Parts: sequence; C-alpha cells; structure tokens
Amino acid sequence: MDKPQILWADDEIDLLKPHILFLNEKGYEVSTATNGNDAIDLISKKRFDIVFLDENMPGPSGIQTLSKIKSLAPELPVVMVTKSEDEGIMEEAIGSKIADYLIKPVNPNQLLLALKKNLEQRRIITEKTNLNYQQEFRNIGMTLSEKLSAAQWTDIYRKLVYWELELENIQDKSMYDVLSMQKNEAGLQFSRFVEQNYIKWLRQHEDNAPLMSHQLFRKKVFPLIESSEVPVFFILIDNLRFDQWKTIQPFLNDFFNVEEESTYYSILPTATQYARNALFAGLMPSEIEKRFPKIWVYDDDDEGKNQHEEFLLAEQLKMYGKNIPFSYTKITDFEKGKQLSEMVNQMYRNKLNTIVYNFVDMLSHARTDMKVIRELAEEEKAYRSITRSWFEHSPLLEAIKKMSEKPCRIIITTDHGTIRVKEPSKIIGDRNTNTNLRYKQGKNLSYEKKDVLEIKNPADAYLPKVNVSTTYVFVKHDKFFAYPNNFNYYVNHYRDTFQHGGISPEEMIIPYSVLKSKS
Repeated sequence: MDKPQILWADDEIDLLKPHILFLNEKGYEVSTATNGNDAIDLISKKRFDIVFLDENMPGPSGIQTLSKIKSLAPELPVVMVTKSEDEGIMEEAIGSKIADYLIKPVNPNQLLLALKKNLEQRRIITEKTNLNYQQEFRNIGMTLSEKLSAAQWTDIYRKLVYWELELENIQDKSMYDVLSMQKNEAGLQFSRFVEQNYIKWLRQHEDNAPLMSHQLFRKKVFPLIESSEVPVFFILIDNLRFDQWKTIQPFLNDFFNVEEESTYYSILPTATQYARNALFAGLMPSEIEKRFPKIWVYDDDDEGKNQHEEFLLAEQLKMYGKNIPFSYTKITDFEKGKQLSEMVNQMYRNKLNTIVYNFVDMLSHARTDMKVIRELAEEEKAYRSITRSWFEHSPLLEAIKKMSEKPCRIIITTDHGTIRVKEPSKIIGDRNTNTNLRYKQGKNLSYEKKDVLEIKNPADAYLPKVNVSTTYVFVKHDKFFAYPNNFNYYVNHYRDTFQHGGISPEEMIIPYSVLKSKS
C-alpha cells in the first residue's frame, strides 16, 4: 500500500525536521516547500493527500496560496498552520474551505490527529460503526425473541432505522447486508405481531394499544393547541416514512427546536382513503361511513377518496368542543406550493393551520410508472436521497422557514408509510375487487392465507361493509398481490416498487414530531 503523501509548506521548515521524522516513522511521506509558489509548483506536478500550509510566509501569503491550491486541486484537504489567533484570519481561512486549523507551536499528536481526521476518518468511522452495530445486532436479536408490546416494536424499528442511516454511507457494505437481513426478520415478526393484536387494539379499553390514526388529534394535537400560546401548524406530508423524516429533519434544525419526536400507528388499510380520513375525522372508517354516508366513497367508486378532509376536521373540532379558528390547505402541485409562503402571515390569525402536502405519495406512484424515476430511486438509500433533495429545494421548506420567523409550533407527520415490495402473493377476485397491491376488499376472494391478515367480519376492524360477504385481506411484510392470469406482468412491473396499504413497520409506524420556532 502506498504511503500517504503530505506536502508541508513553511518558511521555517528546517525547524520542523523532528515533526517530519515523527510523521515518517508513522508511515507518512513528507515533501516540503518554503514558500507558496514552490508549494503550488509541487502540487501541479505530484499527487498529494493533504497539505500543511503556514499562514505567514514570504511572497504569497498562506491565504493567497490556499486560494491557488483550491483552484488547482479543489478536493485536496489543506490544514492551515499559524501563530496568529486573529478571528479575521480564521474566518477567512474557514471561508476558503480549509480542512482544519492548527495554532503554532504544534505538537506531533496534533499533527497525527489532523491526519487521521482528514485521511483516515472514513476508515475509522467504518470500523467504529461496524463494531457498534455488531453489539446492537445481538441486543436487537435477543429482544426480537421476546414477546413484545407495540411500544417495544416502535423502539426496535427506530433503532433499525438509525443503524440503516448510519451504515448506508460507510465503505464496508458487509455490515449493511447483515442489517438488511435483521430488518427483514423484524418485518416478518412484526407482521405476525399485528395479525395477533390488531383487532384487540381497536377495543375501547385495550391498555396495550398504541396511539392510532383516529386518536391523533384527540390525544396529541388538541392538548398541544390548548397548552400553546402561539399558532400551531399541522403539516401532513403524505406517505412519509420514519427514515424519510430523519433524512429531511436536519434542514429544520437551524430554525426550530425539537420538542417531541415520536411515532404513532397507522390504521389498516395503510392507505390514504382510510388512514387520513380517520385522522381528520377522529373516527374509524365504518364510523365515518355511518355518520356521514353522503361523503364516504367506496374503493370501487370513481370519485376522489379524500375530498372532504376539511369538513371532517371541522366536525372533529365540534365533536370535542374545540371552538377555535382554523385553516385547511391542500398542496397537490408545484404552483400551489409556491403560493403557500404567501399565505403564512395570514395563517397566524388561526390557532390551528392544517397543511396537507402531497409529494412523497406522488413520488412513489411516479417511481412505479416512470422508468426514469424508477432508475433514480432503485433502492431505499436512493429513495431517501430523492426525498431529501425534493425537500431541500421545495416550496414547503420555504414556507416552513417563513413560519419560523415568528413564534409558532409546527407538527410534522403523515398518514401512512410505504414499503418496497419484493415477493408476489397470488390472489383471485371478481371485477369489483379493488386495485391496491397491499390490501384487497371484495367477495369470493381466494388467496394464500399464510401471506395475509384476513378480516372476514369488517365490523371487527371498523371497516365499511360493501355487501354481506365482504372480506378484507392485508398482505404482510414485503409481499404484494398478483393475479394468476396476468402473473408475470404483475411481478415484472411491480416488484421492487414502493407500495402501501398492508402490514409492515415502514407503513404502520410513522413519524409525529413537534418543533418550536427559535424566534
């Protein structure tokens, strides 16, 4: 293996020979220059891994030399070495993108630390991260063998997401593969857990039930509004998974402090029509159908399924005696998104402002239908990357920044998540069976029982009953429904696409975070 190459430019280089010998003994090869011009000349002729650059040299100064180095080799890390602790010099050097800053006299350990930080950081991080996950792997594995509650499953899922984000960027991918296997095992066990407990959770006095869609406003949002002296912005980003939330969260840290970061469980089906309507109504789907029969739309109807969210929210506010001014805004395209920032000042008149932002859901559908998007987001990491890039440049972030200019609280949440599906599960239904790939409702359904949670009596799950023999089936983990008479088409077209409606941690355990503006 070649020795790391160091260029050290200092007009007093002869006095630094003990340091150079020390670095040679540590396996580094050091070239020297006594002025900026010679340093630039060496860099133009030879490849270096890092430069130690004296700030005060005859001829071109260290800052001037730094500028020339960056134009010649932008990615070459430069460590500025100076006798001065002048704040202006430090700021100018930092603004010129130095890698590090050392104050003379430097000692050998300072040099070694700077080298390890800039040349070996990725290797050290990889080794340390792998070691830490190996220890966590055993802990998670032992926990998975126990009988877990909904809260414990949430904890496991959040840990798996944390390690997925930690491991995805390290050099050694072997531990990421181990994590993927553990995540797969957790997904299988979670599906069995939901199958055994979902109906129990919906009973009124089930102590171990998690917070679910229809309870979110009553148990979380209304208490926050009552205790808050500033306006609350409730921002629902459709189809946002917990890992996607963690990806976009850093963009908000300069403007907001996180007061609460938690999760809740989406109801089944984990689909917009059911989960989001339940959230805004504070009712389960069959209760909405019974109470507001004129607005409930069945799966096989052509009418839009989420056209009455503002009405449902208004009814829920009445139901719980919340006589407060509120607004409801739905963003479904870029032009409406650009108008959102202009509306923020007006929204401050309201105690509650609800914003539904449809982008991530459109991204998941586009990824299924458009080849170019599918290639850009071919796996989990890329899917998160597109979400992060969208949010960073979105009108939504601009509007949130606008909100942060005055005292307020914002809630970031979603209605359900999504999962990358991998294995087909055969199903047969009549022409009235709905088209969703993760759940089906209809009569005379034929399916692989081991792959699904079946609900033969929809009333048990507070689901609408289209006819006397309606059955609901929810596919588990990463499977998707495919019809035998068009099996190969379904498998080729939908495998590795992101879908929702079924049972998985990605779809059901979803983010709910409260942030307070720093204003």
